[in-house]
Amino acid sequence: MRRRSSALWLSATALVLLPGDVRSQAVSVPADAGVTRASVERDPEMDPLVHALAKERALAGASLGIAVLDVDSGRVVAAVNEHAPLNPASNAKLFTAGVALATLRGEFRYDTTLTGRIERDAVVGPLGVRGFGDPSLSTADMWEMVEQLKSRGIRRVEGDIVVDQRFYDDQTTPPAFEQQPNEWSSFRAPVSAVAVDENCITLTVRPSAPGAPARVTFEPPGFVDFDGTIRTSDAPGADTVELMLSGNGSRMTAKVSGAVGSDARLVRYTRRAEDPRLLAGFALKALLAEAQISVSGDVKLGSVRGTTLAHHQSLPLSSLLYALGKHSDNFYAEMIFKSLGGEAKARPAKSADASEVVTKWLERIGAWDADMVIKNGSGLFDANRVSAWSTVELLKWAWRDPAVQPEFAAQLSVGGVDGSLHKRFRNEATRRRIRAKTGTLDDVIALSGYITRDNGKGPLAFSIIWNHVGGHQDAARRAGDRLVELLAKRWP
Repeated sequence: MRRRSSALWLSATALVLLPGDVRSQAVSVPADAGVTRASVERDPEMDPLVHALAKERALAGASLGIAVLDVDSGRVVAAVNEHAPLNPASNAKLFTAGVALATLRGEFRYDTTLTGRIERDAVVGPLGVRGFGDPSLSTADMWEMVEQLKSRGIRRVEGDIVVDQRFYDDQTTPPAFEQQPNEWSSFRAPVSAVAVDENCITLTVRPSAPGAPARVTFEPPGFVDFDGTIRTSDAPGADTVELMLSGNGSRMTAKVSGAVGSDARLVRYTRRAEDPRLLAGFALKALLAEAQISVSGDVKLGSVRGTTLAHHQSLPLSSLLYALGKHSDNFYAEMIFKSLGGEAKARPAKSADASEVVTKWLERIGAWDADMVIKNGSGLFDANRVSAWSTVELLKWAWRDPAVQPEFAAQLSVGGVDGSLHKRFRNEATRRRIRAKTGTLDDVIALSGYITRDNGKGPLAFSIIWNHVGGHQDAARRAGDRLVELLAKRWP
């Protein structure tokens, strides 16, 4: 087998558990792993379950990769097809988070600025809004920047609103997202250097008196022209709202219809924007009008030189990563992933450059396996191929690096407590001991993370990746959870 790494490797032999048999296979161990040989510790209670997992009748046509590693020693304690290149689904976010913390560091923050030239109470010429890939910028954040303008005494913008998207290239569709071009759900939102509200449009419907039109608003403001009426129904629980979005040049048009129950407080529908490049500009223009700051010009793409008139900084990267590990937010993952290319290589940022940054970093830490592919940062659609072995090597590195470990572990879901694991691993042996990332696609179930130990020793790192599970996702998920539960009992 082939691995590429700049580190020194020592050859060793390990038993690798495969479906139906046990084979001897070469395993490479990094020189700093703390041991000179890696071996599978076949446990009399765990081993039967590992084999049973690979032989699940309901999953006979599936592909499976498993690796379990002792972080302290670097020893592989169990493995099934651990070098097989598989689609990791959202387990790809582990790689995005790890490389982001290693290269940008947890204290890194994203900036957004408003720039222009002031004369008395006006911005003379264009007012520029520039961003550097903040995935968290919201309408509320933009309102705070408008308030900063007001505090400077600005009452007019005598020119255009210019949106500066130069930090990213013009490709707003992340790699593989083109596989479902007609999907309007928010999970498929496009990316841009200046992005607001995750480049999504949210329709909010507030009921009024029965029989009267409901109140309809869109956020961010200023981007959607809509036609139609949503009726307030006196039938309890009525909800027949229909929303149709279409492109309208640089903006969007919506048609609304249907009804909402009078007993509803409010109803929200969120859809992705088609072209997000001017979204923040139109939102800014609408917010300026709300603040009684007039704008004489239009909204355009470009750049503006001048004084920084308002400034917003995101929360630190370590906080933003909670959206990846606990909530599996694809938009945050793709924005952070793409920004890696812009921060580490020549701007504008490109997803291909981010892929190169991640690949080289994994090679450097010895976590790159043969036939791996990293194209996007979220794991959405059919973009990436990783192995269970590379995943546990990444997890081992993250735990051993004191500059990364606290923040990397904190962003993972905690079994029985929060994130995508809040309803799983709730028994006494596993609750709060499992920190992991889930992964789910129509044909993929994955779970990778740590099993912490109560005796002061380092955790077990594990990765379980199922492919081709079509129609049997629940069976794959249950089988993986059983293995994690047994590991937790055997290594308390």
